[in-house]
Amino acid sequence: MLRIFNLGRDNEKDRVEWVKKILLKIPKGYRILDAGAGELPYKKLCKHLDYVSQDFAEYDGKGDDSGLQTGDWDGKNIDIVSDITNIPEEDASFEAIMCIEVFEHLPEPVKAIKEFSRLLKKDGYLIITAPFCSLTHFAPYHFCTGFNKYFYEKHLPDYGFEILEVTRNGNFFHYIAQEINRIPSVAVQYSNGKSKFKLYLLEILLLLVKFPLFVLIWFLNKKDKNSAELLCHDYHIFAKKITD
Repeated sequence: MLRIFNLGRDNEKDRVEWVKKILLKIPKGYRILDAGAGELPYKKLCKHLDYVSQDFAEYDGKGDDSGLQTGDWDGKNIDIVSDITNIPEEDASFEAIMCIEVFEHLPEPVKAIKEFSRLLKKDGYLIITAPFCSLTHFAPYHFCTGFNKYFYEKHLPDYGFEILEVTRNGNFFHYIAQEINRIPSVAVQYSNGKSKFKLYLLEILLLLVKFPLFVLIWFLNKKDKNSAELLCHDYHIFAKKITD
């Protein structure tokens, strides 16, 4: 039964596992840029690499108080503070770049791809993850809800990249389960659900509804036939620069 109610809760865990797997493919000692590194959550996975972080370092955890905010944010350990489309490093100065859950926060993500191409050496690696569908978060720095695989298939080759791997994180049923699980926190923020009694009542009512609904979602998920092409959490991209 616990497995049923855990449906839709593995978005971040699955993404981290994918990034970890891909980073292990990058040869030891390669210089890697973590573009849009934020609080450096992936630095610990780069111990075999020459790690450099970059971020614009303007998000403070509160933003404009709209949507989902973190509350606290610590960006003081960033190595390079700059715009992601104009990073003060020489051409071909990195052998790998990763950009994890950043593209939706960029006004012009294609310009970032162009900048990554400039910064990467030939045969260098590019790792990108970004939402396929996302709620408003880190506002006012949220400019797009997400990206389909066709975005990468169009723009990466335009800047000299060959896509080595495209992985979908989750599927339609995972995503729907995730948003059902989010109802209490959304109610607290948007439906005057801040009183403990109202929240407790909501949790009870939701549990009564969730059990048969999640059994149905779990069953449909077991029978899934590529619903990820319709809706998923993220697309994960592993690419290689093949031109100078």
